[in-house]
Amino acid sequence: MKIPKSLLIDPEKNSVYGAFAVAVSIWAFSYSVIFGQVLILAYYAVWLPLVLVDYRRFLRHLSSAWLPLLFAAYVCFSVVWSQAPGVTARTAVQYFSHIACAYVAARTVSVRTLTIGALIGIFLVLIYSLKVGSYSEDVLDGTVNFVGAFASKNQIGFVGSLGIYFCVVFLAFYRRGRLSLILTVPIVLLSAYVLVVSHSATSMASIPAVLALVALLAMSKLLSRRYRRVIFLIGAGLLVVTAFVALNLGLMDFVLGFFGKDSTLTGRTYLWEQGWNTVQKSPILGVGYAAYWVQGFAEAERLWNEFYITTRTGFHFHNTYIEALVELGFVGATLVSLIMLRTLYGHVAAVIFRTWQADSVILVGVMVLLLIRSFVEVEILNPYIMGSFLLYFSFFKLARLPVTRTRRSQALAQAEAAKREADWPRHPGRPAVADPS
Repeated sequence: MKIPKSLLIDPEKNSVYGAFAVAVSIWAFSYSVIFGQVLILAYYAVWLPLVLVDYRRFLRHLSSAWLPLLFAAYVCFSVVWSQAPGVTARTAVQYFSHIACAYVAARTVSVRTLTIGALIGIFLVLIYSLKVGSYSEDVLDGTVNFVGAFASKNQIGFVGSLGIYFCVVFLAFYRRGRLSLILTVPIVLLSAYVLVVSHSATSMASIPAVLALVALLAMSKLLSRRYRRVIFLIGAGLLVVTAFVALNLGLMDFVLGFFGKDSTLTGRTYLWEQGWNTVQKSPILGVGYAAYWVQGFAEAERLWNEFYITTRTGFHFHNTYIEALVELGFVGATLVSLIMLRTLYGHVAAVIFRTWQADSVILVGVMVLLLIRSFVEVEILNPYIMGSFLLYFSFFKLARLPVTRTRRSQALAQAEAAKREADWPRHPGRPAVADPS
């Protein structure tokens, strides 16, 4: 049996395979630590073989991906000065291949298919976590939080917030009939429940802001491009002024208190201070990718001990930019910041300054969610993480590829054009051309 290529790589026709591949990816991102390398191999298996189906599709406009490729090359090259070269080499190759999978996904999967696959994957992930039903006590603030099958409340809280987000945007932009609503309701209820019982302040604070932004961008469809630009500029200015006033009037402490946090963000500010002290020792290039949190290194062991991390793994500085500065220096932190800003600006510009598209609105929401979380979490610097996959998928979606046709469809189109040209004088309702003689 021969499977048509379009069912695998055509974004308009591969919704079944694409949704399956996204669901497998989300399961791998969530539970590869539990089930081992078999899930990582499954993640590679659903994306990388697609290159062999039609390699020209992935070589077309490859130059548009120069910024992530430059960052990936820099990450790999950091093995030269890394204080743990073996760890850096292995993790850098994993990160590079992770970016490659996101590139293949962006070239073959539509945003609608991504949304459907994410909903399926998130639902299965949360069901399994509810089955495991684990709770963990936070020794720093004394709370008991639901973690399910994850290692921390913030990880499962992120999955819950994504479940709510993709449910809302699916119902708002992609719903087809009442059945879609019926199937989506259990997912959004389950995601909301998990988000509440996990007590993840970052997730609970970020998702309302992102949904409000998406609602505003959705309503902007009713306006012309001229008015969209004006309102966007005014809104951006008001946001900056509001943030400045809030910080100076102490409203930040009020917001933190509302979510049960103090001004130290449960020890995060101390971690940031320790990270900044490390940056001073190697400010330009850093200590090497993934070369700080290594067992046996004195500073990592000290911080693990101070924060009661008995596993001595899976810890970070709870700030993407501090983490990037420590591992990759100012060069790496600048590159990852440019990727974030380029992706966010590209999709915002597509909504505000060009023809309004629901896909760009959805990816703006994804990027704002990642941007908010980047100041208190590290979710885009590691391989096999949902945050980094969504970041690079969104970046590669900035390249608008032309629609390709098969040879058969091209031949049919040419035949139809020739027939229309031959029949043109006899076309009903259209006068024949007079003989000039």
